[in-house]
Amino acid sequence: MTTAAAPADRGAPELVAPRSPRQRTKPGAAKARSNFELYAWVFMRISGLLLFFLVLGHLFIMNILDGGVQRVNFGFVAGRWASPFWRTWDLVMLLLAELHGTNGLRTVINDYAERAQTRFWLKMLLYTSAFLVVTLGTLVIFTFDPDL
Repeated sequence: MTTAAAPADRGAPELVAPRSPRQRTKPGAAKARSNFELYAWVFMRISGLLLFFLVLGHLFIMNILDGGVQRVNFGFVAGRWASPFWRTWDLVMLLLAELHGTNGLRTVINDYAERAQTRFWLKMLLYTSAFLVVTLGTLVIFTFDPDL
Protein backbone atom coordinates (compact mmCIF):
# COMPACT_ATOMS: atom_id res chain seq x y z
CA MET A 1 0.00 0.00 0.00
CA THR A 2 1.59 3.17 -1.21
CA THR A 3 0.34 6.63 -0.47
CA ALA A 4 1.53 9.56 -2.45
CA ALA A 5 2.22 12.70 -0.46
CA ALA A 6 0.13 15.62 -1.66
CA PRO A 7 1.88 18.95 -2.11
CA ALA A 8 1.38 21.27 0.85
CA ASP A 9 0.10 24.15 -1.29
CA ARG A 10 -2.27 22.08 -3.40
CA GLY A 11 -5.43 24.12 -2.71
CA ALA A 12 -3.80 27.47 -1.94
CA PRO A 13 -4.09 30.19 -4.59
CA GLU A 14 -0.92 31.42 -6.16
CA LEU A 15 0.09 34.81 -4.79
CA VAL A 16 1.20 37.32 -7.37
CA ALA A 17 3.53 40.14 -6.41
CA PRO A 18 1.91 43.60 -6.62
CA ARG A 19 2.65 45.72 -9.65
CA SER A 20 5.84 47.63 -9.08
CA PRO A 21 5.74 51.41 -9.48
CA ARG A 22 7.24 52.86 -12.62
CA GLN A 23 10.98 53.10 -12.46
CA ARG A 24 12.40 56.56 -12.97
CA THR A 25 16.01 55.42 -13.01
CA LYS A 26 17.71 53.02 -15.32
CA PRO A 27 17.47 49.42 -14.12
CA GLY A 28 20.61 48.30 -12.36
CA ALA A 29 21.81 51.85 -11.66
CA ALA A 30 22.64 52.69 -8.08
CA LYS A 31 20.11 55.14 -6.67
CA ALA A 32 21.31 57.77 -4.24
CA ARG A 33 18.99 58.10 -1.27
CA SER A 34 17.71 61.54 -0.41
CA ASN A 35 15.46 62.91 2.31
CA PHE A 36 14.00 65.60 0.05
CA GLU A 37 10.47 64.15 0.10
CA LEU A 38 10.57 63.93 3.91
CA TYR A 39 11.64 67.56 4.17
CA ALA A 40 8.97 68.59 1.64
CA TRP A 41 6.34 66.74 3.68
CA VAL A 42 7.45 68.43 6.92
CA PHE A 43 7.55 71.83 5.17
CA MET A 44 3.95 71.38 4.00
CA ARG A 45 2.76 70.77 7.58
CA ILE A 46 4.71 73.65 9.12
CA SER A 47 3.95 76.15 6.35
CA GLY A 48 0.27 75.16 6.38
CA LEU A 49 0.07 75.83 10.10
CA LEU A 50 1.87 79.16 9.80
CA LEU A 51 -0.27 80.17 6.82
CA PHE A 52 -3.42 79.32 8.77
CA PHE A 53 -2.56 81.92 11.42
CA LEU A 54 -1.08 84.48 9.00
CA VAL A 55 -4.07 84.43 6.65
CA LEU A 56 -6.69 84.36 9.40
CA GLY A 57 -4.87 87.23 11.14
CA HIS A 58 -4.73 89.14 7.85
CA LEU A 59 -8.45 88.60 7.19
CA PHE A 60 -9.42 89.48 10.77
CA ILE A 61 -7.38 92.66 10.78
CA MET A 62 -8.37 93.78 7.27
CA ASN A 63 -12.09 92.93 7.46
CA ILE A 64 -12.99 93.46 11.11
CA LEU A 65 -10.48 95.64 12.95
CA ASP A 66 -9.59 98.09 10.17
CA GLY A 67 -13.18 98.75 9.07
CA GLY A 68 -13.58 96.41 6.12
CA VAL A 69 -12.29 96.14 2.61
CA GLN A 70 -13.99 99.34 1.46
CA ARG A 71 -11.19 101.24 3.22
CA VAL A 72 -8.44 99.52 1.23
CA ASN A 73 -6.92 101.93 -1.28
CA PHE A 74 -3.49 103.29 -2.13
CA GLY A 75 -3.36 105.48 0.99
CA PHE A 76 -4.33 102.58 3.24
CA VAL A 77 -1.59 100.36 1.80
CA ALA A 78 0.93 103.21 1.99
CA GLY A 79 0.13 103.77 5.66
CA ARG A 80 0.24 100.08 6.43
CA TRP A 81 3.51 99.43 4.59
CA ALA A 82 5.17 102.36 6.35
CA SER A 83 5.73 99.83 9.14
CA PRO A 84 8.40 97.13 8.65
CA PHE A 85 6.16 94.76 10.64
CA TRP A 86 3.42 94.77 7.97
CA ARG A 87 5.87 94.50 5.11
CA THR A 88 7.45 91.49 6.80
CA TRP A 89 4.02 89.97 7.52
CA ASP A 90 2.99 90.30 3.86
CA LEU A 91 6.36 89.05 2.58
CA VAL A 92 6.27 85.94 4.79
CA MET A 93 2.68 85.29 3.75
CA LEU A 94 3.64 85.63 0.06
CA LEU A 95 6.68 83.36 0.34
CA LEU A 96 4.96 80.66 2.38
CA ALA A 97 1.84 80.63 0.21
CA GLU A 98 3.80 80.41 -3.04
CA LEU A 99 6.21 77.74 -1.80
CA HIS A 100 3.40 75.75 -0.17
CA GLY A 101 1.35 75.80 -3.37
CA THR A 102 4.36 75.02 -5.57
CA ASN A 103 5.30 72.05 -3.41
CA GLY A 104 1.75 70.74 -3.49
CA LEU A 105 1.48 71.07 -7.26
CA ARG A 106 4.92 69.43 -7.66
CA THR A 107 3.55 66.44 -5.78
CA VAL A 108 0.47 66.31 -8.02
CA ILE A 109 2.67 66.47 -11.14
CA ASN A 110 4.85 63.64 -9.82
CA ASP A 111 1.78 61.53 -9.09
CA TYR A 112 -0.15 62.03 -12.33
CA ALA A 113 2.29 62.87 -15.13
CA GLU A 114 3.28 59.49 -16.55
CA ARG A 115 5.99 60.41 -19.04
CA ALA A 116 9.30 61.71 -17.69
CA GLN A 117 9.48 64.43 -20.34
CA THR A 118 5.97 65.67 -19.53
CA ARG A 119 6.81 65.68 -15.82
CA PHE A 120 10.01 67.64 -16.50
CA TRP A 121 8.34 70.38 -18.58
CA LEU A 122 5.36 70.74 -16.23
CA LYS A 123 7.70 71.20 -13.29
CA MET A 124 9.86 73.68 -15.22
CA LEU A 125 6.73 75.69 -16.01
CA LEU A 126 5.70 75.49 -12.34
CA TYR A 127 9.11 76.56 -11.03
CA THR A 128 9.38 79.41 -13.54
CA SER A 129 5.95 80.80 -12.64
CA ALA A 130 6.66 80.44 -8.91
CA PHE A 131 9.97 82.28 -9.33
CA LEU A 132 8.27 85.10 -11.24
CA VAL A 133 5.47 85.49 -8.66
CA VAL A 134 7.91 85.52 -5.72
CA THR A 135 10.30 87.90 -7.49
CA LEU A 136 7.61 90.37 -8.55
CA GLY A 137 5.80 90.20 -5.19
CA THR A 138 9.03 90.78 -3.27
CA LEU A 139 9.97 93.60 -5.61
CA VAL A 140 6.62 95.31 -5.02
CA ILE A 141 6.88 94.94 -1.24
CA PHE A 142 10.44 96.31 -1.04
CA THR A 143 10.21 99.05 -3.66
CA PHE A 144 6.76 100.41 -2.83
CA ASP A 145 6.91 104.19 -2.73
CA PRO A 146 4.09 105.88 -0.80
CA ASP A 147 5.04 109.29 -2.21
CA LEU A 148 3.75 108.67 -5.75
